[in-house]
Amino acid sequence: MWLLVAFIAVPLIEIALFIQAGKLIGLWPTLAIVVVTAVLGATMVRSQGAGALAGLRQSLNDLEDPTEHLAHGAMILFSGALLLTPGFFTDTIGFALLIPGIRRAVYRYLRQRIRIARFRVGPQNGPPPPGDRVVDAEYRDVSDSRKRPTHEPSGWTKH
Repeated sequence: MWLLVAFIAVPLIEIALFIQAGKLIGLWPTLAIVVVTAVLGATMVRSQGAGALAGLRQSLNDLEDPTEHLAHGAMILFSGALLLTPGFFTDTIGFALLIPGIRRAVYRYLRQRIRIARFRVGPQNGPPPPGDRVVDAEYRDVSDSRKRPTHEPSGWTKH
């Protein structure tokens, strides 16, 4: 229901704001503002998206919970979509989501409302294998030079 209201209300708000801005500053300045905010927004989304991706990589490398970095990345992506949509209302929300403090507040609000059931890193069945594992083994050469080979030697057999 809320999605339907948003799909109806947002375009109406944008049309009303375009009419008011056009009356106040004229057609060409209004169109110039729309183009400039799209270019500026795309540039900001790119730089902040790179930062969010770096934070996500770091949290995964440190085996920490990546939820906050994923949420920030999703909000930056949503912000980019809003900034590329022509309009003053969507641009205002898009630029607001590019402010880290606002993203953190939205994340805290969403975290209170959403419960994460489980988060695990690493193998699902038992402890992770130790690094630099050495296996001691004994072997004996079973090749017999009297026999003719029935196949080509593989990389695992002695030539």
